[in-house]
Amino acid sequence: MGIYHAGSRTLQDRAGVRDLADHVGRSVGEGIRSVAAAFLELQPQLVLAAADPASGAVWASVIAGTPGFVRATGPRQISVTGGPAPADPLTAALATAHTPVGTIALDPRTRRRMRLNGRLRPTPRGFAVDADQVFANCPKYLQKRQTYETVSGRPSGPPRRGAELTPDQAGFVTAADTFFLASVREGGADASHRGGNPGFVRVLSPGELAWRDYPGNAMFLSLGNLMADPRAGLLFLDWTTGRTLQLSGEARTEFGSDGERTVRFTVTHTVDTPAALPLRWSAPEYSPANPDRDR
Repeated sequence: MGIYHAGSRTLQDRAGVRDLADHVGRSVGEGIRSVAAAFLELQPQLVLAAADPASGAVWASVIAGTPGFVRATGPRQISVTGGPAPADPLTAALATAHTPVGTIALDPRTRRRMRLNGRLRPTPRGFAVDADQVFANCPKYLQKRQTYETVSGRPSGPPRRGAELTPDQAGFVTAADTFFLASVREGGADASHRGGNPGFVRVLSPGELAWRDYPGNAMFLSLGNLMADPRAGLLFLDWTTGRTLQLSGEARTEFGSDGERTVRFTVTHTVDTPAALPLRWSAPEYSPANPDRDR
């Protein structure tokens, strides 16, 4: 599978960054290098992106575990022990062989992140992913959190499902400095990170969000996917309480006269789970790359 498809190329050309994208794209491979394997084994959580096989809805989800629960088991394969809660909207997808899945391991302590996209196969202890694409991203817009602790005895609450944001959920989104974006392409899926100062995601109504697309690595993988297939999923985390808010819907990119890009996301499904994760992270140190206008 090629790195770029028509959607990504269209956006690269519109932004005038095709040459830069070609340069950056040389870092994308199929193999997991030793430094990447070591990075994975230090992570306490992994974000996943896939489409539900029954409904076709695209979701982003997260799995937590003792470091080592994600590890490279071959030059082009990772193994994950465990999985999401039974009520998670991606549970069926992660139990289905050959599901296209995107993953991102993000370490707030070091502002490093690694993405691995491929195809999933269930295993007796969880699942494995055979890699099609493996690459790292720059630390732009990634908030630093120095430490975390695992809180024992903090049971997950029952998920609350809906079709639009409640006032409490809207406040949660507005206060967020980070979210994860799931998108799909023909035969594949991708999980990416978005960050900014609190308020960088705007709630336009109970059924619509928007955020400015900051300059990044010029690849336009996520927005290219959305140009070809608007289905998308968003994942918001409460880094202290472990609460997760998962949204599924459709996203489109709007272009301003000055070339600025804004992504609008229409909500169709929500899953709000109290204490879904056992992790409690320290307070953030905001990225120096975050635009001042969002403060």
